[in-house]
Amino acid sequence: MASLGRLGGALRVGSRLFGPVTRKQPGVRHAGGEVHIEPRYRQMVELTKSQCFQAEFLSGFMWFWILWHTWHSPGDVFGHFPYPDPSQWTDEELGLPPEDE
Repeated sequence: MASLGRLGGALRVGSRLFGPVTRKQPGVRHAGGEVHIEPRYRQMVELTKSQCFQAEFLSGFMWFWILWHTWHSPGDVFGHFPYPDPSQWTDEELGLPPEDE
């Protein structure tokens, strides 16, 4: 009987901790109502002058970066080995049959 009393006490404490669950009211939704951006089916997006400038600047910087590194470190682009001279290759290396056949 004593164990039932302890169990009842534990249940009373647990019911105080996890007692009545209060439901919060849902927050205000800001996505409903009017459409914020009008849909544009098959129409070009209108860009601002700032967006055009940023696009031109970034693409210009990209080409500067590519051409600068191609000029100043061509080994990274073309390889770190001397290009072989094809005039010194033999017919066997080129896979050609001998001339007497």
